[in-house]
Amino acid sequence: MGSSAPAITMRNDSFSDGDSGFLQQHEVHIFGYARTKLSDDDLRNRIRGYLKSGNGDSSATSEVVTKFLMMIKYVSGSYDDESGFVHLDKEISEHEISRKSNQGSSRRLFYLALPPSVYPPVCKMIRHFCMNQADQGGWTRIVVEKPFGKDLASSEQLSSQLGQLFEEPQIYRIDHYLGKELVQNLLVLRFANRLFMPLWNRDNISNIQIVFREDFGTEGRGGYFDEYGIIRDIIQNHLLQILCLVAMEKPVSLKPEHIRDEKVKVLRAVTPIEDDDVVLGQYEGYKDDPTVSKNSNTPTFATVILRLHNERWEGVPFILKAGKALNSRKAEIRVQFKDVPGDIFKSKKQGRNEFVIRLQPSEAMYMKLTVKRPGLEMSTILSELDLSYGQRYQDVVIPEAYERLILDTIRGDQQHFVRRDELKAAWEIFTPLLHRIDDGEIKPIPYKVGSRGPDEADNLLKKAGYVQTHGYIWIPPTL
Repeated sequence: MGSSAPAITMRNDSFSDGDSGFLQQHEVHIFGYARTKLSDDDLRNRIRGYLKSGNGDSSATSEVVTKFLMMIKYVSGSYDDESGFVHLDKEISEHEISRKSNQGSSRRLFYLALPPSVYPPVCKMIRHFCMNQADQGGWTRIVVEKPFGKDLASSEQLSSQLGQLFEEPQIYRIDHYLGKELVQNLLVLRFANRLFMPLWNRDNISNIQIVFREDFGTEGRGGYFDEYGIIRDIIQNHLLQILCLVAMEKPVSLKPEHIRDEKVKVLRAVTPIEDDDVVLGQYEGYKDDPTVSKNSNTPTFATVILRLHNERWEGVPFILKAGKALNSRKAEIRVQFKDVPGDIFKSKKQGRNEFVIRLQPSEAMYMKLTVKRPGLEMSTILSELDLSYGQRYQDVVIPEAYERLILDTIRGDQQHFVRRDELKAAWEIFTPLLHRIDDGEIKPIPYKVGSRGPDEADNLLKKAGYVQTHGYIWIPPTL
């Protein structure tokens, strides 16, 4: 739903057994639905410029793109008008009949790229007018985007409204960070490699950072962003989901519910956030945006330390840091290990061992190690073991996060989607802090555009035990 979000209908045999793809093109059809008056060709032409062929080149005239665009149809209608959804159901049903689908065997996926405020009325219309009418192996599912509310109360209200219309297995709360290649690699890294299993605990790890940095500001999204801020926009969802995968215990299997059970346990182990463990910032010039209030207290930068009260992680700070208009663009997980006891090489000043997972850009994993400096002298230097995806997997196309997650919704795999109790536990962690910020009890500190953020954030990291490495910079290898 929405000008760029479809209703997708598929026949029950829409998976391909061949090597050409996961879905058979002739078994998928996409229906765009929004209030704007458009023809099918109008929508196709809008989409065309954003599409690329499989080799990565722009290919507006390619056969693949043309075939894909012919799968798209547009239906105009209001979000709360019965006639619009009756018309949408009619168009979908006519297509299903033309494909000789048995009644109840088709599969309908509704993706809601809409403000959360209209989720309930839209879902009500889908429930009453656009569902499969019989259970013959088909299904109807909905995908909803963040933000899932603004705090615990609003999130619970939204969950309750959707829960009255759909069962939990039908609801897919999408967080695109869970579709990123290196995020999906976390469980494999942790539980398929004996190397990490004895190290991954409070005995060896000093602190863990999960970082999101952007080198640009709100870029025309000032009005939206000012309503939510960096914690609601990034930390409470994206970074907290990564924390769960980093900190969780091994699930009994790879079944989605077993994995999500362990993530919920992590969230419930988080202790209340103390004000001393928070630094907020707002970049200079943020309030020059005419859509932003001149009295805005909304943070564009935040460093928040979370602490887990459990056997594995007691005493290890998890540092979640996100900001806009900073000096670099990256998202990464940085696991810093403790100092070597009895350091006979006196290499402590060079820096600690770190395991870094670079999520974007330039996907990579590298381990910072102290090694002997080449030459005749017995001296040490900091270096790395490096797995850079662009170099190691040159012939592999890494799928986009949304591409992977939409395929998961078709498969019925909810492993990488947020469950209702998981969402509730996440909001329970951050709602008290967010209310204190909304009430003006905690003020953001101004920082310059293109800087690292407020100096107070670096001081907080130092207080939490993070030791910055000086004189070493990881440089992604070139081909």
